[in-house]
Amino acid sequence: MIKAYFTSDFHLGDSSKIVSRLREALIVEWMDKISHDATHLFLVGDVFDFWFDYKKVVPKGYIRILGKIAELKDKGIDVRFFTGNHDLWMKDYLWTELGIPIYQKPILENLGSKKFLIGHGDGLGPGDYGYKRLKKLFKNPLAQWLFRWIHPDIGISLANYFSGKSREAQAPVQKYLGPDKEWLIQYVQKKHPTIQADYYIFGHRHLPIDYNIYGTQSRYVNLGDWLNFQSYAEFDGSSLQLKFYKNDKGVVYS
Repeated sequence: MIKAYFTSDFHLGDSSKIVSRLREALIVEWMDKISHDATHLFLVGDVFDFWFDYKKVVPKGYIRILGKIAELKDKGIDVRFFTGNHDLWMKDYLWTELGIPIYQKPILENLGSKKFLIGHGDGLGPGDYGYKRLKKLFKNPLAQWLFRWIHPDIGISLANYFSGKSREAQAPVQKYLGPDKEWLIQYVQKKHPTIQADYYIFGHRHLPIDYNIYGTQSRYVNLGDWLNFQSYAEFDGSSLQLKFYKNDKGVVYS
């Protein structure tokens, strides 16, 4: 019996600490509810608004979400963690502490008779060349080594500031561009003839999207976020559905 849950883009620790704490409490409540039947939980990037794996320092906060993840793991739930563009400096903390695998790139995963391609989605598809160049810099070992030598009080404050600026540059709720302009749809349609997955699961876009790839039964599913939608996907072993937690106004784009 398989019951897999997929979710992304919590952005815990963002500039509004009160709102972030309330969001964290809601996510923990949701995790507690799914723990009764979940076999798998995929956390598909940007769980944290910023994270850096220091050797001896853990970023302040997140005690509730980390405790709940540890509890789910101890219950025998297969928890997986994917880095996003905001927490791409997550290295081995969850693996060392909890035995949770951490993925930096999309992976192929078989669940039951279905094949999944799962990843955060940043830097994929056409365009967004500025971010792609920036990501190469952030992934550079020398840049990470230099950042590590900045005192955490300063480094984390700087990172939170620029993370907030990145969010301010976007609309509060992003707009669905349609299949001709959604770069992750274009990426999936290009890769599908080779990969032949049943489901392509991504985050990053901050919109709940369920798009049937033209001429196939395969689907591209974007998980949305918990900033605006409180959305997630549920797979029961044969079919997958986007759902909303305590949000009866959630909209799925296609």
